[in-house]
Parts: sequence; structure tokens; C-alpha cells
Amino acid sequence: MDSPKGPDGPSQAAIRTATWRDLRSITELESLCFGKDSWPWLELLAALTIPGTIRLKAELNGQAVGFAIGDRRSGNELGWVASLAVHPEYRRRGTARLLLAACEEALGTRRVRLTLRTSNEAALALYRSAGYQQVDVWRKYYRDGEDGLVMERAP
Repeated sequence: MDSPKGPDGPSQAAIRTATWRDLRSITELESLCFGKDSWPWLELLAALTIPGTIRLKAELNGQAVGFAIGDRRSGNELGWVASLAVHPEYRRRGTARLLLAACEEALGTRRVRLTLRTSNEAALALYRSAGYQQVDVWRKYYRDGEDGLVMERAP
């Protein structure tokens, strides 16, 4: 994936609804950010088209630099942030925080959960600062055997 162009553009990403038309850019971001843990393109296509799925993209200068996917569970009482990623060159600018807040709002659920690698210190710091607390550990959750931390934010 080419880096989004232009350091002279707006410093704050615009959050918009993603559609199937964004499949290529989101697939590229997913692969760049998650490598072997990337969702297959067919699952991303489903996430971008199934009614009720939350699908957001962060754009700078007309190019996607991040995305979030979420869904509601347990009778709409629990929301999951299923995937959240920001292009490595555009991290530490508040984009992930914007995507997370927009996804939580769009979910509209009382509780929100997500899962991250135990080694992902940057994401852990973001989620803790947003009010998430660890509620579980899923052993050997990732393909390489690394555990996944389950975190939840509740009112």
C-alpha cells in the first residue's frame, strides 16, 4: 500500500462510513497493520456489507489511513470493536482515539469489548486511557500462540 500522500494536508482525519468500495484500501491497511492475523478479504467484504455492522474509515487527503469495524451482541447490550487499525505512518495523531470513540457511539451499547495482543503496548495504553479494563485473557488466541487480552468499557 502506498503511504497516504501529503504531510501538508489536514492534521486531523475525517471519520466517515466505509462501504464495499473501500474494500481494497481496508484490506491493504488490515494486512499492513496485522500481517498474519489479517482478516481474509471475504470477511472484510462481509463486514463492509452486512446490515448492522459498524464500519468506519479515517481519511486524510482523500485516502484511508485507518478503519474500525464493530458489531452488537447479546441483544444489543454488548458491542465489540472487532478491528481497529491506523496506518503506521499516521499513528500517534489521535486517529485511533477518534475511530474508537466513533465506533463506540455508533454501537450505542451499554458495554463495549475488544481484544488485543498482550504485546501491543501502544493499543493497551490507548484502551486504558479510554476507560477500558481487562476482563479476561484468551489463551493462545492469535495464530502464533500469543494470548489475547479481552478489555471492556462500561458506564
